[in-house]
Amino acid sequence: MDQIIDITTDGRHLSRDRGFLKVSENGLEIGRTPLDQIAAVIVHAHGTTWSTSVLAELAERGAPVVLCGTNHVPRSVLLPIEGHYAQGARMRAQWHAKAPLKKQAWKKIVIAKVRMQAQVLSAAGQPRVRLDQLARNVTSGDRTNVEAQAARYYWPLLMGKQFRRDTGGSGLNALLNYGYTVLRSATARAVVSAGLHPTIGLHHSNRSNAFALADDLMEPFRPLVDCTVRNIARRSGDAVDITAKQALAKLIAVDLPLGSSVTPVSVALIKLATAVGQSFETGKLALALPDPPDPLTLMGLGL
Repeated sequence: MDQIIDITTDGRHLSRDRGFLKVSENGLEIGRTPLDQIAAVIVHAHGTTWSTSVLAELAERGAPVVLCGTNHVPRSVLLPIEGHYAQGARMRAQWHAKAPLKKQAWKKIVIAKVRMQAQVLSAAGQPRVRLDQLARNVTSGDRTNVEAQAARYYWPLLMGKQFRRDTGGSGLNALLNYGYTVLRSATARAVVSAGLHPTIGLHHSNRSNAFALADDLMEPFRPLVDCTVRNIARRSGDAVDITAKQALAKLIAVDLPLGSSVTPVSVALIKLATAVGQSFETGKLALALPDPPDPLTLMGLGL
């Protein structure tokens, strides 16, 4: 099973030891994890050190190392420069992809996100009809910005009328930041493993955003983080503590309906990124987007 390794205590040292990531403090080993099971390493702590060999081993497996600042927002991500046997051809196809193809892809991604938001609201006992209507009205490239319309309806019902999404905020916002960092890490890994470049997005195009494509592809999965954060806050408050982090890190193992089977989030991201890469190469859009899980699964997230 893929695992997210979170380094939160100052002064830890990360190294490689016979196929394991070893964590040490003051020269003494305090834990180890098989390198093959690591989806990403997230570092929040000061004074963390690591060996070059462990970074190389993580890169070989496509596992990003995410360095976070305050409020658990990523400041840097270390990713491998090679991730797929046909990477060069696929990146060229990505760069030259036609605008209509990218706009249709973004339309499908927005529909999937709004449908997931609707299911989350339903699981929380809130009305979903407005979101179902909006999902049916998404146009190519989302020209009417249904994504923003849905967000304005969704957040007050899910988190309360006083809630405002603020990446620099504390409490619920800090929990959301952490959850999105976990999801972004897993998505970046999927993008690289599919032979794509994370900077070249479908919709996100901020010149300073090195992970535009990862931010595009993670959108349908974001409501899973939202639902988990709501459940955590209702159970034990909004502190970003070890228990909350563990619950959010487990999201990549949640099973989602995809086609005729169920697939963990981490695998669903890889299938989506691979489908995007193939669509770039063929010029024909065919995305692998999951369906929302049942309400019982959603209300059990983070518990």
